Amino acid sequence: MAIQVGDKAPDFELKDNHGATVKLSDFRGSKNVVLLFYPFAFTGVCTGELCEVRDNLPQFSDRDTQVLAVSNDSIHTLRVFAEQEGLEYPLLSDFWPHGEVSRAYGVFAEDKGCAVRGTFVIDKEGVVRWTVVNALPDARDLGEYVKALDTL
Repeated sequence: MAIQVGDKAPDFELKDNHGATVKLSDFRGSKNVVLLFYPFAFTGVCTGELCEVRDNLPQFSDRDTQVLAVSNDSIHTLRVFAEQEGLEYPLLSDFWPHGEVSRAYGVFAEDKGCAVRGTFVIDKEGVVRWTVVNALPDARDLGEYVKALDTL
């Protein structure tokens, strides 16, 4: 079961597409976080969603928010994907232990070996304030989580 609104967001430590360590708790007290789980780099729906975020980054930075995108791809795959698509926000690798963070958030599809499309809006205190989980083929509406940020 996915993490619910009002739950404390599970802390994690993952490597980004440059090999740097990113901890959710590093943003506590300073920034809201939009945590986006997506199945795989280089796939059609995922690329479309992440490029839409890229094209709308000011909507997040203007709301004192850090976007973190998580997949079960390796950091090497994520590095090439980010370079190819011009993604300038952290792409985090939940590759090993495979899907550990995705499982902690309740969005790992065991039968597929990847995360489904889970989105979590986390406030500066580390509490989940909004969430949606979509099936693999169903793209998310960026406007919905931007609206959720406006309520913080």
